[in-house]
This record gives sequence, C-alpha cells and structure tokens, in this order.
Amino acid sequence: MPNPRNRHSKRRTRARRTHYKAPVPQLARDPKTNETHIYHHAYYDDEGNLRYRGKVLVKAEEELD
Repeated sequence: MPNPRNRHSKRRTRARRTHYKAPVPQLARDPKTNETHIYHHAYYDDEGNLRYRGKVLVKAEEELD
C-alpha cells in the first residue's frame, strides 16, 4: 500500500480534523409521562421506574418502613 511522499503539516492535519464533531443526540418525548429521553434508550421516570417505549420494564422498589 502506498505511503505519503511528504509529511502533512500540523495545521493541515488539524484543519481537516475540525470537521469531526460529536453528533447531537436525538431526543424524544414520552406521550404518557411527558419525559424527554434519548431515542432507543430506556430511561427512569420521576417515580424511579425504568421505562422504554411507553411501557414499564422494571418497577421501582417500594421503600420498607
């Protein structure tokens, strides 16, 4: 495989890399709880339940008195 004949300067390399940015995550809003969360990710609601796609996956443990 061919290698570059001449070395690129630091400025040229850094100028190219300035376009590498982290994407902004897409946010969704649950219509039932009105919570904002990241698409395709489970999240905890105000009651401590783990929810995904509008359904409760894991209920929050109730505190023992």
